[in-house]
Amino acid sequence: MSTRAFGSRIQRNIDPQLLRGEGSFVDDIPLANALHVAFVRSPFARARINSIDVTAACTHPGVAAVYTCDNIGDLDLELPLLIPHSSMTDARTQRPLARGDVYYVGQTVAMVVAVDRYTAEDAAALVDVDYDPLEVEIDLEKAILDGSPLVHPTHPNNIAAHLVQVSGNPDRAIAEAEHVTRVRVQVDRSTAAAMECRAVAAIFDRVTGELTVWDGTQAPLSVRGGLASILNIDEDKVRVIAPNVGGGFGQKVLLFYPDELLVPFAARHLGRPVKYIEDRRENFVGSTQERTQIHTIELYAKKTGEVLALRDSFLHDTGAFIPYGIAVAQVASTSIAGPYRIPNIWVEFKAVYTPTVPVTPYRGCGRPHACFAIERAMDQLADDLGLDRFEIRRRNLIGDDEFPKLREGLLFADGLPVSLDSGQYHKALEMLHDKLDVANFAAEQQKAREAGRHLGLGMAFYVEGTGLGPYEGGHIKIHPITGKVYVNTGLTSQGQGHDTVFAQIVSDQLGVKVEDVILVEGDTKAFDWGVATFASRAAVVSGNAIHKSALIVRNKTLTAAANMLEASADDIELRDGAAWVKGTDRQVSLAAVATATNPLRYAFNESAKAATQFAPASRHDGPALGEGQAPGLEATDYYSPPCATWAYGVHGAILEVDPEICSVKVRRYVCIHDCGNMINPMIVEGQVMGGIAQGIGGAMYERIEFDTDGNMINANFVDFLVPYATEVPQVEILHLETPSPLNPLGVKGVGEAGCIPVGAVIASGIDDALRPFGAAPFQHIPITPSMIYAAVTGG
Repeated sequence: MSTRAFGSRIQRNIDPQLLRGEGSFVDDIPLANALHVAFVRSPFARARINSIDVTAACTHPGVAAVYTCDNIGDLDLELPLLIPHSSMTDARTQRPLARGDVYYVGQTVAMVVAVDRYTAEDAAALVDVDYDPLEVEIDLEKAILDGSPLVHPTHPNNIAAHLVQVSGNPDRAIAEAEHVTRVRVQVDRSTAAAMECRAVAAIFDRVTGELTVWDGTQAPLSVRGGLASILNIDEDKVRVIAPNVGGGFGQKVLLFYPDELLVPFAARHLGRPVKYIEDRRENFVGSTQERTQIHTIELYAKKTGEVLALRDSFLHDTGAFIPYGIAVAQVASTSIAGPYRIPNIWVEFKAVYTPTVPVTPYRGCGRPHACFAIERAMDQLADDLGLDRFEIRRRNLIGDDEFPKLREGLLFADGLPVSLDSGQYHKALEMLHDKLDVANFAAEQQKAREAGRHLGLGMAFYVEGTGLGPYEGGHIKIHPITGKVYVNTGLTSQGQGHDTVFAQIVSDQLGVKVEDVILVEGDTKAFDWGVATFASRAAVVSGNAIHKSALIVRNKTLTAAANMLEASADDIELRDGAAWVKGTDRQVSLAAVATATNPLRYAFNESAKAATQFAPASRHDGPALGEGQAPGLEATDYYSPPCATWAYGVHGAILEVDPEICSVKVRRYVCIHDCGNMINPMIVEGQVMGGIAQGIGGAMYERIEFDTDGNMINANFVDFLVPYATEVPQVEILHLETPSPLNPLGVKGVGEAGCIPVGAVIASGIDDALRPFGAAPFQHIPITPSMIYAAVTGG
C-alpha cells in the first residue's frame, strides 16, 4: 500500500525551482517595448494642492504620458471600501491620484509613463506641484482631543469608527470582584517588509479587447473584478495573473493600490505594455502598514486569581484612510480574552485617522495587539496576587470539556459570534512548563545572578481565529494521457507551500504521487471563483474545497475502473497511479480510466487499438461511468466554513539581558502549537518559524517612526531595523493536534500563529530578568536598548 501523504513531512514541490533562480516574478515577465511608471508623491502629511503643472514633464524626451486626477477619466474616484461596517460613518478612502488635498507623505499625486524608469523618475521631478501645507497631529492619543488638527474635516476628533461589544454581564461581575488589575499597553507601527516589493504590469490587446495584468497580489480574482468594473471591461476580457510572489503578509491583498488601477489604465490608453516595480522607499511610504494600538485593559478577579470580568478600551491607528474598514481593530477586540474562560467582557475601540500611511492587515491582524494586552495583564495579575505566572493561567484557561466556548456578543471578522471550537489548552501549558524545566529555572536564575548574569523566563498564550469564509473552490482533473492530476484554485501563493499541501490532500484520495499533482493558482483564467489568500484561510477553506472535489473524482474513478475491470467498486483501491482489484494484480492506470471516461476516446482509430493501449487490463467497451455522471475524471466543488476555527498555542523563552549594553539574547525559545490535523508538519513548522521571526522583529526591532510633521524618518533598511538570522533564535517546536470539528479535514489555519505571542513572551522575559533592578514592567513594544537603559537606571 502507498504511504499516506496527509500528515507527512513531504518536501515542498516548488522549492527546487525557486532555489535554482527559476522563479517567475512580475519583473521577470518579458514585455516587448514596455513603458515604465514613476509616481509623483506628496512631500507633506497634510496639504492643499493649489495647482499641478506638468508642462515640463510632458515635453521631457522619452515621456509617453503624464497623468493627474484631471485626465484619468472614470478612475478619478474614491477607491472601494472593502469591508463596510455600521460603526463607520462616511468612511474615507483615497483616490488613485490626489484631488484637492493630500493626506500623508507618499500619497500619489501624478503618474509619469516613459520609455524607462530612469526617464520616468527624471520627468517626475519636473512636475511642479504648488502645495499649501496644513497643521497635523501624529500622536494617536492627542489626535482625538478637541482642537487637534483634523485629517478629514468630516470626522470630529479624527474618529473614523467607534464600537463597543459586550459579552455576559460585566457590570455585575465587576461589582462582585475582589481585585482589579489595570495596565496600559502599546504596540507600535510596523510594515510587512516583504522581500519583493509590490509590482504590476499590464498589456492590452486592441484586436481582442483583452486586458492582461500581472500583479504581485494576494487576491487576483478580486483585482480582476474591480478592474472590469472600474475600467468598464467585460470580466471575461480581463485576466489577472499573480506569478511567483516574494512574500505578502497582508500588505499585498488591498484592493486597490493606485498603481493596480493606473498601470492597466495606461496600458489600454497608450496601446503599449506598461510596468511599475515599486522600490523599497516607495514600499515604506506608499504601501499599507499596521500595528499601532494603545490598550487600557482591566481584569476584575477573585483573590484566588479567577478572572470574573475584563474591560478593554483601546485606540487603533487607521492612518489617513480606512479602506479595510475596522478589520484589524475588530479582530483585536474579539481576541482580547485569549484562551481564558473570562465570562464577562466589555471591549471598546476607537479607530482614529492620522495623517500617515493607511493601515490594513499585516500578518497577525489585530491578534498580536490583543495577545500583548491580555498576556501582560495576566502577568501583572499574577504579580499583584503573589501567584506564579503558570498558575494564574491554569486557574483561568478554558478546559477541554468547555468547548466550544462561545463568547456571545463579540462578533468576529466573519460577522459571527466568537466560538472557540476545540483545544487542549491545559496540556499545552504543561508541555511548555516541562520543556522549559520551569521547576528548576529559579535555581538556575539565582546562580546566574550571583555570577552577574541576568536570566529571565517569559511566556505567553495565544489564540488565532482562522479559516474565514465566505468560500473557496477547487477543480480537479486526471489527465487522460499522463495520468497526472491537475488542481486549480482561486488562491495565490506567496511562499506558503500550497502546491505541496494541496497535492497531499489529492494524493490520498486518488492514489497518485504528490509530485504528479500539478497545482495551478494565481490565474483568473485557471479558476473563475474565489476570494484571496489571507487570514490563515487557505488550508481550511480551499483545502477542504479541494478535498471535496477529490472525493467526487475518486468516486467517479472507482465507478469507471470497476466497470473496466468487471469488479465491484467496493473492491477497487487507488494506489500507485492506478486502480487495483484488491488482493489481485489486476489493475488499470488512471490515465486509462480517464481516457475511457472521455468521449474523445471514441475518435481513436480502433484498428490501431489506440484506446486500449492505455487500458490493457480492460475488456470494457461501453461507457465507463455510471448513468448521469459527467464525462472525464474531473470535478469542481466549493467549501464554505460555518464559522472561524481557532488555532492556539503557548510560547516560552529563556533570555539574558545585559544591563550594561542593554542587549537581549534569547537563549531558548519553545513553541507549543496546535492547528488541528497537520497536512504537512514541516510546512507548518516553516510557517510558525517565519511568524516567530517577524514576531522577534516586532518585539525588539521594527518600528516605523514619524517626525512631528508626519515625515517618515526611517524609510529604509538602514534605520528601520529587521532582525538578521543571527537575531532569530533556534526554536523548539512541539505539536498538539486537536482536530477541528468544523471541517472535513479537521484543520485550522497556521499562517499567522508564530508572530502573535512573541512580543508578550519577550516583555515577560525581560521583566523577569530585571526584577533585581526594580524595573517597571515593559508594556510597550518594540523594546529598545534605550527603554532597557531607562528601566535599569530609573531614567
